[in-house]
Amino acid sequence: MTITLPGPTLGVVGGGQLGRMMGEAVAPLGVEVVVLDPTTDCPASPVVSDQIVGGFDDADAIHELASRVDALTFEIELADPDLMAEAAAEHDVPVHPDPDTLRTIQDKLVQKEALVDAGIPVPEFAAVATAEGLERVVEEFGGIMLKAREGGYDGRGNVPVDDPADAADALDEVGGNAMAEEFLDFEREIAVMGLKGADGETRTYPVTETIHREEILRESVAPARTDDVVVAEAESVARDVLDVLDGRGVYGIELFETKEGDVLVNEIAPRPHNSGHWTIEGARTSQFENHVRAVLGWPLGPTDLVAPAVTGNVLGDIDETQPATLSGVEEVFAAPDADLHWYGKDDVRPLRKMGHLTATDCNADRDALLSRARDLRDGLTFRDA
Repeated sequence: MTITLPGPTLGVVGGGQLGRMMGEAVAPLGVEVVVLDPTTDCPASPVVSDQIVGGFDDADAIHELASRVDALTFEIELADPDLMAEAAAEHDVPVHPDPDTLRTIQDKLVQKEALVDAGIPVPEFAAVATAEGLERVVEEFGGIMLKAREGGYDGRGNVPVDDPADAADALDEVGGNAMAEEFLDFEREIAVMGLKGADGETRTYPVTETIHREEILRESVAPARTDDVVVAEAESVARDVLDVLDGRGVYGIELFETKEGDVLVNEIAPRPHNSGHWTIEGARTSQFENHVRAVLGWPLGPTDLVAPAVTGNVLGDIDETQPATLSGVEEVFAAPDADLHWYGKDDVRPLRKMGHLTATDCNADRDALLSRARDLRDGLTFRDA
């Protein structure tokens, strides 16, 4: 392959924080980015070449995007796989990851069934569509996490159920058709950012520990604070997952480490993932740059760790939606070991992801680095002084 600069133009369906960080990462490579998003002046718009305002299921908008770019990708699972495939074919541009992969991952039940068919370990699960069916599953599993089959994220669409009497209310909360998954007493949650490039090349970033509260990712620790046997197993499982999925790009592979040291797949994101934001400062090539390299068919960048890193998500700490003004940033800016990323969202809502900070230190103990990142993050607030 011959690569010249200025580079090609990439079309991204979705203009949220992931699209924003994608644009930031590849501007130095000479790659132009055009995003499609229904929100006027979306978070990505200040840092990309242009935005097409349109819905993720807007056929005219998708076709306009495809007509203006050299390759297509997406940063949100709400992208319409059928429209993306149709527009890519009509305008003769590649789209990665493959729309069939997006279609599989959009439905959590279909996703899990595909993993089982490939022999990849997952928690016990079952499809549920009625309160009576859910009651039976709760009794069988002794407690479950009920998940909306489509559309759930950041705690939305996930409801723990340990009493059959709560089945009807839980099913109503997630919107009916759902998947029940056994509730694991796991040791920790971990993740691997997997990467598929041209000619079948695969790479993985170091295994990351992910720390959640209320089903929302709060911190990521890289490398994970686990033993070498678990790390090797997580990397092996991640590579098996990559073999199941079609199309180039970064895949966020969320995993459970059980008390027995087994590794089970939780969920997959066919795009850069919050668990991998630490790679911007902590890896030789960020997940965002490597995603674009992969989609374009360019050589992949190295995924080696540069320094241990801990990312702390900056979430809305208010009770009601209000214009977003973040205070307390002086200490982060003054810190020699931390970097702050602002996502450019106009309004803050309770627990909405508004940004993140990453603390890095080649010599620091990861427990100490986690405490450092939390202290810096917890000094930030959207509340009035």
